[in-house]
Amino acid sequence: MIFYSTPPTLYCSGCWLLGCCPLIDLSVEVAGLRFRNPVLTAACPTVRDGERIRRAVEGGAGGVVTKTISTRPALPKIPRPHMAEVRGGFINAELWSELPLERWVSRELRVAREVTRAAGIPLIASVGHRPSEVRRVAEAVADYVDGFEVALAYLKRSSDMAAAVRAAKRFGKPVFAKLGVLPPKTTARVARRVVEAGADALTISDSYGPVLAIDLSTYMPEDLASGDAVMGSWMGFGWLSGPPLKFMAMRMIAEILSEIPGVPVVGVGGVSTGRDALEMFMVGASAVQVCTAAILLGPQIYGRIARQLEALLAKLGAKSLEDVRGLALRKLLSRGEVLEPKPPVYYPEKCVGCRLCELSCEYDAIEVVNGKAVLHPDRCFGCGLCVTRCRFGALKPPY
Repeated sequence: MIFYSTPPTLYCSGCWLLGCCPLIDLSVEVAGLRFRNPVLTAACPTVRDGERIRRAVEGGAGGVVTKTISTRPALPKIPRPHMAEVRGGFINAELWSELPLERWVSRELRVAREVTRAAGIPLIASVGHRPSEVRRVAEAVADYVDGFEVALAYLKRSSDMAAAVRAAKRFGKPVFAKLGVLPPKTTARVARRVVEAGADALTISDSYGPVLAIDLSTYMPEDLASGDAVMGSWMGFGWLSGPPLKFMAMRMIAEILSEIPGVPVVGVGGVSTGRDALEMFMVGASAVQVCTAAILLGPQIYGRIARQLEALLAKLGAKSLEDVRGLALRKLLSRGEVLEPKPPVYYPEKCVGCRLCELSCEYDAIEVVNGKAVLHPDRCFGCGLCVTRCRFGALKPPY
């Protein structure tokens, strides 16, 4: 943490220490909507009704996206069980909202509108899925919300995705187009198609699948495991979210912004800390959404992530998110592909002799002698693994 010779009168909410760093304005504007901070809810069970939306707002969410509303409730099609924490991630066989459209209009959105308006933050309805369904839902909820997020992962053709975006645009409110996980090259092409159809912003991305997990994949004691699938769906298939999804989302965000610079992107997938959020911003995201972490850690996670992000920005010397947004992407675009092997930069005074680098070097280019790492540059293959294994900053990339 940076301390100043003349402490400011305000304190940052990241650490709550008076005078530790200047207060940073985390408010952001995306697609014409102003959010009190860039940590939003994602369309998932944590915003399945008005009461849970209230909890998210009280927990510090900078804006609210509802669970996906469609013309028909997901019941009775929701498999049981349909959510599971697994080692390294989260699996779900969730569909869209189990509540009928009429319930959202008559009750849930009224509660949501009241609490978001009191907090001064936008309320965005996630709507799906086919163009005709999007149009009907958007028309029904338009009076209660500030914008729409169109869930496109169920649609296979980009022409249908574009039509769904156009259906939501008819009602004069900002439209966020939420894409599922797409392969390279396809990502930018589909993104361009929905932006040309009128999407004001993109949400990247949805969960990935199908995947399979059994009870041994969870934290269940081994003696209780029987080999059952953790999902009650056909063949136990589910969709992966949580930490692994972050890296797919970041790749998609970087690809989209390298091809369509300037389009606002909301990053979603694996954001559970301020550091995760900062990664998303550095590849160009304008805001982030949180789903899995809110399910596992509760609604206070939104505010916690925002506070951690604030403290990180202060530590980096940034005065706003704009100081760091897109930083990694710009470096990627200017650096290009690196093929020449170069040994890492080494700071011996920071080495504690933990041996993690030595254990993982398959080229015998680094060893620990008398409690300090010794590099052999002539053997180094430039793989970079030692840099990422060092927990103490003794090794740094050469570029």
